[in-house]
Amino acid sequence: MQSMTGFGRGEKTTALFHAEVEVASVNRKQAEVALSLPRGLGELEPTLRKIALTAISRGRINVTVKLTAVDESASNLQIDLGKAKALQHAFNKLGEELGQDFTLTPQDFLRLPDQFLIESGYQAEDVLPAVQPALEKALAELLTMRGQEGQALQTDLATRLATLEQLTQEVSELAPTVPARQRELLLQRLNEAGLELDPGDERVLKEIALFCDRCDISEELTRLAAHFTRFREFLTATEPVGRPLDFLCQELNREFNTIGSKANNSAIAHRIVTSKTELEKIREQVQNVE
Repeated sequence: MQSMTGFGRGEKTTALFHAEVEVASVNRKQAEVALSLPRGLGELEPTLRKIALTAISRGRINVTVKLTAVDESASNLQIDLGKAKALQHAFNKLGEELGQDFTLTPQDFLRLPDQFLIESGYQAEDVLPAVQPALEKALAELLTMRGQEGQALQTDLATRLATLEQLTQEVSELAPTVPARQRELLLQRLNEAGLELDPGDERVLKEIALFCDRCDISEELTRLAAHFTRFREFLTATEPVGRPLDFLCQELNREFNTIGSKANNSAIAHRIVTSKTELEKIREQVQNVE
């Protein structure tokens, strides 16, 4: 079992570049990749996205790439001299008008906004040998962390599932008393209403049987047992199980609601409320499962 949250970092240095890649994943229903690349690396986006998507089936991965040129000749970052000269000319003219010196220093040029920079783009074949291994290392760390968190999730879910199974077992033990109790209450209410009924009347017996049948929760209990078995199988599965677990939680909730509405019994109702509270905690945890 894998969690959908994690973090990883990787580095790689070649003769031309040093690449640092950080990846962080968060919960999402689908698999998504968001890339933050240095200027000029847009050409690599499809390749890097494809690599990242091979690592996950659900969740959003945020990939941040930092690149440093080891060989300065590999960098194509330049200052737009035309714009810089025009800027200096404007400042000189302003200085003449105000009688002050507004000569730009090298430090001023280092703080120029992006529109004064020219980037013809890195060559993909030069950058990829640094970025791809760094990304793969970062993804490996991410998957390790997701696996560790997944083990913790598995333990927690197994414990909470055992609680649900115990509560359902208690409901099963109480279930046989429900029809008889409902029959007793029905006859009592009819007597209190002053209606004279023949307990041996076939029509009366048929109506009582139908009423008691509507209170029968044996089918719901059988389905709950099947859902619990399937849930445990998913907990030990090696493939992604987030979606089927989420579906099972919906089915469990439906069965608990049905039992709560059919079994007019305070002891059962108490256990159903407790079960639904525990199930909600399970659903919250399942949202983190890949």
